[in-house]
Amino acid sequence: MPELSDHPMLPAVAADGFLPGSWVGARSAPGAGGQLDVCSPIDGQVLARVSAADAGQTAAAIGDARDAFRAWREVPAPVRGELVRRIGNVVRARKAEIAELVTLEAGKIREEALGEVQEWIDLCDFAVGLSRQLHGLTMATERPGHRMMEQWHPLGPVGVITAFNFPVAVWAWNAMLAMVCGDSVVWKPSEKTPLCALACQRAVLEAAAGFPDAPEALSSVVVGGVEVGQALAADTRLPLVSATGSVPMGRRVAVVVAERLGRCLLELGGNNAMVITPSADLALALRAIVFAAVGTAGQRCTSLRRLIVHESILDQLEAALRGAYGSLRVGDPREPGTLVGPLIGAAAWDAMQAAIARLPAEGGRLVCGGERVTDGVPAGGLYVRPALARLPADAPLLQEETFAPLLYLVPYADFGDAIRIHNAVPQGLSSAVFTRDVGEAERFLAASGSDCGIANVNIGTSGAEIGGAFGGEKDTGGGRESGSDAWKNYMRRATNTVNYGGELPLAQGIRFDW
Repeated sequence: MPELSDHPMLPAVAADGFLPGSWVGARSAPGAGGQLDVCSPIDGQVLARVSAADAGQTAAAIGDARDAFRAWREVPAPVRGELVRRIGNVVRARKAEIAELVTLEAGKIREEALGEVQEWIDLCDFAVGLSRQLHGLTMATERPGHRMMEQWHPLGPVGVITAFNFPVAVWAWNAMLAMVCGDSVVWKPSEKTPLCALACQRAVLEAAAGFPDAPEALSSVVVGGVEVGQALAADTRLPLVSATGSVPMGRRVAVVVAERLGRCLLELGGNNAMVITPSADLALALRAIVFAAVGTAGQRCTSLRRLIVHESILDQLEAALRGAYGSLRVGDPREPGTLVGPLIGAAAWDAMQAAIARLPAEGGRLVCGGERVTDGVPAGGLYVRPALARLPADAPLLQEETFAPLLYLVPYADFGDAIRIHNAVPQGLSSAVFTRDVGEAERFLAASGSDCGIANVNIGTSGAEIGGAFGGEKDTGGGRESGSDAWKNYMRRATNTVNYGGELPLAQGIRFDW
C-alpha cells in the first residue's frame, strides 16, 4: 500500500499518529470519540487511523455551520456559484489524486474511481449554471392592483450522511447544490471511507482560499460511527438531512427527523430489474447487463439484481452471460484490465453466500460464479466471481437486495407479466427494458409501467447522468438529488403578494366592512 501520511489531499497526521476526526472549515481537530482503523478492501491492510468525532464536536460543527449559513445566505447566488466553479477547477487538477483514494478505500477499479470524481466536476458545472437560475414564478392574481409571486430562499445548514460505495459523488450531489442555494454543509461520511471525505474537504478549502465571501465553516466533515449520524438526524438546527444507505438506516433517520418536523432526503435500497423482450438487441443488452450487474463488484445502489427475460430467449441469454462472466477479470482494482474489484468486507461476502445457499429451497439454481477468488489477487481482500442464478418469479429472495455481484434470471411469458414481476418488490430505484417494440417501451415508461424513480429503455440500470434527478420510490425513500429541479430540496419557498394599488380587495370576493 502507498504511504498516505504525506498524501497531498489529506490533512497532516497529528502527533499521536491519527488523522483528524473533525474538520470544520479550515480547523481540523482530533476527535474525542475513539479511533477508526481505515482498512483497504484491496488487501485488508490499514491505510490510516482516524480519530472519531464525539457528540460535542458534532454539535459544535453544526453550530458553526449555522453561523456560516447566516453569512452565506446574504452572498448573491452567482457569487456563490463562482466558489463552486473554483471547486470544480481544483478537482480537475486533483482528479487523479482523489481517485486514488477512492480506489484504495472503496475498492473501485481505476476507471470507475476516475468516473466518480468526474461526476463531481460535472456537478460543479451544473451548479454554476444553476446559480443564475434559482427562479420562482409570477402568478396571476384575481385582485386588481396586486402582484403575486414566489421566491426560493436558502434553507439552512444541511446534514449529509453518505455510504461507502460512492464516497465522493453522493456528497457532491448534495454539497455543490446546497452551496449555490446558500446553505452550509455538515458531512458524516461512511466510517469505511473517511479519507475520501477529508480529501474532498481539502479541495473545498483550496478553492475557498482567497475567496473572502466564503465563511470558514461553510463545509465541515465529522468522522464517526452511528452516533454521529444520530446526532445529525436529531439536531433541530439542521432543517434538512440527506441520508444515503440501507433501508433500515433510512427508516431510523426518517423517524428521528420527522419527530422534529425536519426534512429528509433519502436514497436507500435498489433491487433493480431489467426486462429483456424477444425483440431486444441481445448484443446491446449483454453489454448493459454485465456492466450493471458487476460494476463496482455489484455494490452500487443501481446495480442490476433481477433480469426478467422472456422465456423464449432465456436459455440463449443465459449462455451468452455465462460466456461473458467467464471472461471477466477479477482482481486488484489498481491493475489495468481489472473489471471486478474486491467486496467491501466480510459482511458482503457472507450475505452473498447466504443468498446462494437459499437458492435450492426456493426453486432456483446457481448457474455460475459465486466462488471466492484467491489466485492472482492481493491476499487479505475478499474477491468473488460474479454469480448468475435462476429463480422463479415467486421466490422470496427476489424481494431482498443482496449488495454483491449476484444476478437472478427470472422467466416471463407476456409483457404484462414482466411488469408485474418487475414491480412486485418493496424497492423502486432504477429499472430498464430492452426492446425494439415502441409499444413495449412506452408501456414500460407509462404510469402503469415501471414504478421506479429511474426507468430506461435500451440502456442499463446504472450510470445515471447528473442532469436528471436521481432517486427512487417505495423503500428507496423518495429522495431526489443531482439534476433537474432537485435544487429545490435545499431551499425554502415563499409566496409573496404585493399591493401596489390604493384599494384592499380580499381574495375570493370576501367583504369585511364595518
